[in-house]
Amino acid sequence: MLRSFPKWKGRRISMTKTIVTIARQYGSGGRLIGKKLAETLGVPFYDKELIALAAKQSGMSEEVFAKADERASSSLLYSLVMGSYTSVANTMPINDKLFLLQVNIIRDAAKRGPLVIVGRCADYILRDEPRCLRVFLQAPKEIRVRRAVEEYGVDASKANDIVTKTDKQRGNYYNFYSNRRWGDMQNYDLILDTHMFGLQGSVDLILKAIEEKERTYGKVVPDDDL
Repeated sequence: MLRSFPKWKGRRISMTKTIVTIARQYGSGGRLIGKKLAETLGVPFYDKELIALAAKQSGMSEEVFAKADERASSSLLYSLVMGSYTSVANTMPINDKLFLLQVNIIRDAAKRGPLVIVGRCADYILRDEPRCLRVFLQAPKEIRVRRAVEEYGVDASKANDIVTKTDKQRGNYYNFYSNRRWGDMQNYDLILDTHMFGLQGSVDLILKAIEEKERTYGKVVPDDDL
């Protein structure tokens, strides 16, 4: 059981059994928060790293997969998404090949132990995993636009449109492959405004949520704790 978490000082802590999935609005700091969280816990971190792993497994170009990452196609029937796809693997679009490769990578990684995964419908893919803590990160749009310009190097004249377009792209991807609604509070255990709490504060709150989850894991929480 987790007892305490020191604040982030570059130290690693290998204490958790929890898998953390992080869905995020563009510019909310999801990758930074996920990476700090994984380093603090001493567990593997997956974000764009999944593209490289998928390319290695398939023998296809990492650059090709990068262009298809977190973009939905419209050709793969929903019944194939979580099932067998061997018979159509050679003809399906790159988007679908990448998604299904990432499904297998995420599931295999989860079997090996705790980890932090950003995006890629991970909360849905691991929806039956009791060790999973599902997080959604958000922030006011004007803050995310500013971060896109100041930290991501996005052209200021295009930043607002890019934030809107990227959120729509991520939403469409999630909605298509999960048949759920991206950002719907019912899909997540914890929703944080990263502007309100800051990047470090958000990490600390997720750590606290992990601690509470593991404290009550497999137990019925009394009414007076609700």
